Amino acid sequence: MLTLAEYKQIVSELLDELPEEFFRKLSGGVVVSEDFVIPDYAKGNDLYTMGHYKFYSGIRQIVLYKGSFDRVYPNADAAETKSLLRGILRHEIRHHLEYLGGIHNGESLEAEDERKKQAYIAKHNQTSD
Repeated sequence: MLTLAEYKQIVSELLDELPEEFFRKLSGGVVVSEDFVIPDYAKGNDLYTMGHYKFYSGIRQIVLYKGSFDRVYPNADAAETKSLLRGILRHEIRHHLEYLGGIHNGESLEAEDERKKQAYIAKHNQTSD
């Protein structure tokens, strides 16, 4: 498991890969939290929130949850962490860009995430019947 400093260094390197324009109006920046987050609809410890795009009180922010990452990928080395975090960060950046662009249709990432959530819930409702 990487230290917090190593994790933050990788996040910094990944942020440097992206065009500056992607961060327009991301007033709260990208922050790393040591928390682990289990969604309220999860049926156990089988689902963690790895990142979150937040919009509150006029602040737009991306939070990456190191605690969740460590629980899902406890043996990830630096190279694997970087590869996985790249996907997580870009997912959250896409939420930001779609939000700025007013994209909230059935093709949006928001809609895709909702479909995955509903599929997870349906699957777990079937197994508990």
